[in-house]
Amino acid sequence: MQRVGYFNGEIGPLDDMTIPLCDRSVFFGDAVYDAVLVLGGKCYTLDGHLDRLYNSCHLAQIAFDMGRDTLKSEIERLISAADGGAEMLYIEVTRGAAPRKHEFPKDARPNLIMSVTPLTLPDRGKRATLVSFEDRRFEYCNIKTVNLLPNVFAAQKTAECGATEALMHRGDRLTEAAHSSILMLSSGVLLMPPLDRFILPGITRAVLTRLAKANGIPTEERIITVDELLKADEILLCSTTKCLLRVFEVDGAPVGGKDEALAQRLQDLLYADIEAQTGVRL
Repeated sequence: MQRVGYFNGEIGPLDDMTIPLCDRSVFFGDAVYDAVLVLGGKCYTLDGHLDRLYNSCHLAQIAFDMGRDTLKSEIERLISAADGGAEMLYIEVTRGAAPRKHEFPKDARPNLIMSVTPLTLPDRGKRATLVSFEDRRFEYCNIKTVNLLPNVFAAQKTAECGATEALMHRGDRLTEAAHSSILMLSSGVLLMPPLDRFILPGITRAVLTRLAKANGIPTEERIITVDELLKADEILLCSTTKCLLRVFEVDGAPVGGKDEALAQRLQDLLYADIEAQTGVRL
């Protein structure tokens, strides 16, 4: 079974699964989600993803009361129905099904939707490219909500340009990519934008921060301008499904390429951490 779906305890082929038409995720995008890398049947950084999922539920005021241990058991049950290999676990919690009305329904129970699908990870030597895109998302970017239409627009522009990702910015301020974090290296320091309402707290970004600090690599979190980014020694793109990639081009102009050794060291640290948790060498 290549693509496996889950809805409130029921597991089956993903294409055969259904959800209620009146689920609030359909009408309002009233749901939060997370996505986890699965290798050889083992989740990478699952606890970090669940921390973010439960926090998103809290911020969105979705009363998801399934305990973490129970959720982990359901995740294990779902993953065991898949084929193994490299996969993506998708977890979505909706506010529930109710007649269409903007206000929160009083009696609706959250619905849990999950899936496991095959995943092709990019080669670690991939030369990533970015296309700049004005960040027009609403100011709840720290909540991992399914309201992703601006991200879809950015990803579509990226695809049309044949690039890897969108470089999203609010005026001169760097935010992130359509579905990745953007970091930079400058004078031996790993720099990243501050985590506020404009930035999703990326799990891979958090892992890289932890690994850098544990291995004597200085880190700094502050506002970064697009101009500063373009002059960086290296621009880095990271996410659950991309791991860590170096960026060599933005809007057709060459960038980075000035600190390959440190970029490679961070890549090596991340891939070693993935192997330590999953037993799979990428």
